[in-house]
Amino acid sequence: MPEEPEDFPPIEPYARGLLDAGDGQQVYWETSGNPAGKAALCVHGGPGSGGRRHARRLFDPGVYRIVLFDQRGSGESRPHASDPSVGLAHNTTDHLIADMERLREHLGVERWLLHGGSWGSTLILAYAERHPERVSEIVIAGVTMTRPEETDWLYRGVGRLLPGPWEAFRDHLPPADRDGSLVAAYDRLLNGPDAAVRARAARAWVTWEDAVIAHEVLGSPGAYSDRPDDALMAFVRICAHYFAHDAWLEDGRLLRDAHRLAGIPGVLIHGRLDIGSPLKTAWELAKAWPDAELQVIDEAGHTGSPAMHRAVLTAIARFGEGS
Repeated sequence: MPEEPEDFPPIEPYARGLLDAGDGQQVYWETSGNPAGKAALCVHGGPGSGGRRHARRLFDPGVYRIVLFDQRGSGESRPHASDPSVGLAHNTTDHLIADMERLREHLGVERWLLHGGSWGSTLILAYAERHPERVSEIVIAGVTMTRPEETDWLYRGVGRLLPGPWEAFRDHLPPADRDGSLVAAYDRLLNGPDAAVRARAARAWVTWEDAVIAHEVLGSPGAYSDRPDDALMAFVRICAHYFAHDAWLEDGRLLRDAHRLAGIPGVLIHGRLDIGSPLKTAWELAKAWPDAELQVIDEAGHTGSPAMHRAVLTAIARFGEGS
């Protein structure tokens, strides 16, 4: 029997920096692995989570030139969105796509493999449909397209399955805001003048997010609240900002424009137990993108499982063969 894939040993970047992205923004980036290898960009979720440095270990460092970056306002990028004085007007999907292109040009990369999941999936698809000639392959673990129906499901519809936690999430808001867009109401709270109100709103948000993944015993229950205060505030502020504006994507556009991905091999890996981002989105994308292969991991939820992790390692290794 073939050996089970495992993470590669820890490595450190051989180069890193802050890229001037305009609008007063400096985007953190780093490269590790083989400087002459096949380029791969890790696109983190959230939005606003910051890049996970463990992602370096998904790639054979002898084969891949591994690029990580922190999206605007998060991680080691500056200014940091945990600071309430930092506005988010220059933090949109189009800005992030432009940052990715600016980073590609800065590093002298012609084409790169894109890997990510959750919000990272949406950003990967938006970038690849805008710049298909710059993408060699795509590996996604946890498919989302950030359509209004998906956001409404996560922040309202899932309440049918978790009525107690959802009512606590809703009832944290002023009564006048409980029947409209909960995400937009949280966005207003998170940008209000009172620091204590902002902190309580951020904590209520991640408490709901954790409730949605609490059943994922093979994944990472508690993943949303288990981060330092500054990182938590940046994450929630940026999430609410993006979701309140439907990520500045026309409803259904990523699915309608999936034909632009023709010729790009893709692997879509999705957990059957993902209640926050149900399988339907991955299924629809796989039907619209003939070069994509859908792998459904029965025991995985949104935060993954050992089997999902192995599937990611296998897909990345496959695309590195012959490089």
